[in-house]
Amino acid sequence: MFVKICGLSEPEHVEVAVEAGADAIGLVMTASPRRVTPSRAAELAALAPSHVLTVGVFMGEPVEEVRQAAQAAGVGAVQLHGRHPHADFTALKDLGLTLVRAVAADADLRTGAFDEDLLIVDAPRAGAGEPWDWTAVRGRPSGNWLLAGGLDPGNVRQAIEAARPWGVDVSSGVEVARGVKDSALIRSFLRAARS
Repeated sequence: MFVKICGLSEPEHVEVAVEAGADAIGLVMTASPRRVTPSRAAELAALAPSHVLTVGVFMGEPVEEVRQAAQAAGVGAVQLHGRHPHADFTALKDLGLTLVRAVAADADLRTGAFDEDLLIVDAPRAGAGEPWDWTAVRGRPSGNWLLAGGLDPGNVRQAIEAARPWGVDVSSGVEVARGVKDSALIRSFLRAARS
């Protein structure tokens, strides 16, 4: 089970996620309580070993802004969240980074349909931390896709059984307050996702 811990903003939480076995970490560079600057993202990304995918997360920014921020941060992947057109992914292809498309379940759920490498299927209200009907996507997404939205250490196993994803992505489910991660919750989530 591929596991991404998203919205990290403190070195200690990057280190905990890596030690606990996360496959990817998300660094949010868009409007959010978890937002980090490209220079802060670069500091955090530098703490992750090469086998952990560092993902710059964007939502609605123009492609040139995404390009500049991703390059300044030195991340290994760019995640475009929401209704980005196919052209945005095509325009970023030359960066040679892993491209991630994050959408709600009513979008095209074929991984690669927009030239992306990974697909994230998120809750109808992204970032709200609310569980949703994970069974609604079972058997629909194709390729390497991650389930997101309302996951936490207590329900991730149930969500995996309901949706059968290739991986999972968590942010608010490992927080003690909005935007404030918790080391114990990060460890618990990784254990539960892989059990």
